[in-house]
Amino acid sequence: MTYVAAGDRYGPMPYHRTGRSGLKLPAVSLGLWHNFGDDKPLDSQRAILRRAFDRGVTHFDLANNYGPPYGSAETNFGRIFAEDFRPYRDELVLSTKAGWDMWPGPYGEFGSRKYLLASLDQSLARMGVDYVDIFYSHRFDPETPLEETMGALDYAVRSGKALYAGISSYSPERTAEAARILREMGTPLLIHQPSYSMLNRWIEGGLLDTLEAEGVGCIAFSPLAQGMLTDRYLNGIPEGSRASQGKSLDPGLLTDESLRHVRTLNEIAKQRGQTLAQMALAWALRDKRVTSVLIGASSVRQLDDSLSAVERLDFSAEELDAIDKDAVEAGIDLWRGSSTS
Repeated sequence: MTYVAAGDRYGPMPYHRTGRSGLKLPAVSLGLWHNFGDDKPLDSQRAILRRAFDRGVTHFDLANNYGPPYGSAETNFGRIFAEDFRPYRDELVLSTKAGWDMWPGPYGEFGSRKYLLASLDQSLARMGVDYVDIFYSHRFDPETPLEETMGALDYAVRSGKALYAGISSYSPERTAEAARILREMGTPLLIHQPSYSMLNRWIEGGLLDTLEAEGVGCIAFSPLAQGMLTDRYLNGIPEGSRASQGKSLDPGLLTDESLRHVRTLNEIAKQRGQTLAQMALAWALRDKRVTSVLIGASSVRQLDDSLSAVERLDFSAEELDAIDKDAVEAGIDLWRGSSTS
């Protein structure tokens, strides 16, 4: 059936200005890292994307190697975009990234100009769009001069293939350096995409201060700690979950101590009238320097639960104190090596 977006799609969803730019992002954005590859039915993907937009999610986040297989998330999104969302292109913020491994050989990963710009062209072709709103360097490359990597982002913007430049999983020091280089080139750094959650608070150790000083926005990925901050693992590892399939969540992280913290956080969420996932998303947004949180969804039901987090974003001082006791490092930061290079 022909898709017609909900007339009331701009309702309860808040939109936050990204750093010192003029671009606003929804408080909750949708990431296509999981659940949009060829291993998932296209009808399910379509239903999630439609529902997200109908509830005010205007930002869809991709990367070249999202799948599986690599590239399939962009290809599948491109099919759905052509059939459902093309009339709404100017209401959407689309982003993609390059940096992690994509194709064999020395030109298929990291931060060279050759790889980044070739990848961007491939991403645009897979998605069937003329440009993306944000193009990211997906990780810092310690072997390529940062001037080259940022120069590729600058070219992507100047060529009209992207509107804004972003980086992901850069340390505070590298972030400041990247922002300086781009500023001197005349293409401001728009946004940083770090991992951040109650169980992975590394950005509080300096990155948020750097972003504020540089006027750069922040969109937090994995705010649910790969599913640990949901009710899914409160009573063990269910069949079909990421942990059971070995997908980005190591079952070894689900220790008795970690789950004790998660169960305590779940009780606080109940007292607030929220699910654990809703409270975790609201908590990540409590700092005004965090522009948006980036969620995944395997079903419309799961999506709806997460999006309802915006109905209760306030916290009392007592609640924050109680959360702090159990919002502790759980070894979930899989990207630490990149951000500390």
